[in-house]
Amino acid sequence: MRETVERWLGTLFGLIFVALSLVVAFETAVRKLFNFSLQGADELGGYALAVGATIAFSMALLARTHVRVDVFHARMPPRVQIFLNWLSSVSMAAFGGLMAWLAWFVIQDSQSYKSVSQTPWATPLVIPQSAWLFGLIIFGILATGVAVYASFLLAKGRTSEVNALLNPRSSDEELEEELEDLKARAKKHPSTTAPGGAA
Repeated sequence: MRETVERWLGTLFGLIFVALSLVVAFETAVRKLFNFSLQGADELGGYALAVGATIAFSMALLARTHVRVDVFHARMPPRVQIFLNWLSSVSMAAFGGLMAWLAWFVIQDSQSYKSVSQTPWATPLVIPQSAWLFGLIIFGILATGVAVYASFLLAKGRTSEVNALLNPRSSDEELEEELEDLKARAKKHPSTTAPGGAA
């Protein structure tokens, strides 16, 4: 399930920025060849960055790649580690909910004042802000789901599973993942397994 959600989020993230790159390429070409500008590439870039960031929040949550200051974490007693991991999940859920809640009020203000972008397109800000809110809602739902599941595991005494779900990624885990990825690529492209791409 987690892998499926990550794959869909990654696909959406990629499509947003591929579409943006095509718009920028088209803008550059027509400006150079025909001295004409869409006058909106920068605006679209800002929207893509805002929406892409909310998708990245969710992807980092599922992959356990959010930045955590874990200098002392590994040196603490196991019970303390478990509690801190659980607390981090609850805090993340609260943060996700707060962000979505505040974004809703931003959209309400934009709608009330009929706010538009300060660009030639004069885009109603409700449109990009709604996509931004949707991304934050997805992040809030996922963060809440992780926190609820972690609380369930903790209540059942399944502490090892809590740590597996929430522990900061170690360098060993990252290395193992890279090696597995390398093996998978080697199976698909055997000729590139040797240094320099030799068979």
